[in-house]
Amino acid sequence: MLYLLDANVLITAQNLYYPVDAVPEFWEWLVHMGNAGEIKMPIETLEEVKDGSNDAERDLLYAWIQDDAHKAAILFDEDVQPALVQRVTNQYAPDLTDDELEAIGRDPFLIAHALADPANRCVVTTEASKRRQQRQNRRIPDVCADVGVQCCDTFTMLRALRFSTRWRG
Repeated sequence: MLYLLDANVLITAQNLYYPVDAVPEFWEWLVHMGNAGEIKMPIETLEEVKDGSNDAERDLLYAWIQDDAHKAAILFDEDVQPALVQRVTNQYAPDLTDDELEAIGRDPFLIAHALADPANRCVVTTEASKRRQQRQNRRIPDVCADVGVQCCDTFTMLRALRFSTRWRG
């Protein structure tokens, strides 16, 4: 299974439970698993992480993602299929306005990458299902379910890939 990471997976880890400077084992493990082909980030979600930085000088996550070795390890080097992006976008609504498309952001690209091989790819996000949400407010797990893409949260992925701070030993 290839786990495709949403930007919020790294952002939330840095901000809440695995800061780059406090739990370096997690970030080393991400690079290891990226090099092993177990996890990847499409360029669209990688750019979201970089775009979310308010202070590149002091932002440890921004610095981590800018490192050439880290980027090479986790970057998913596959072009997205425009027809799949459109199919996913239509799950939000077929008549989205420009403002709604901006609110959705790059989520349809992430889901479309998984939709290219749904039996072997899983979207990882910190978003929780909220089935009642509509249009641009729809959540990644709900859109994934509607298009037949596997989706899980960060900790489900960590358990599946057996993350431990002692992963090297």
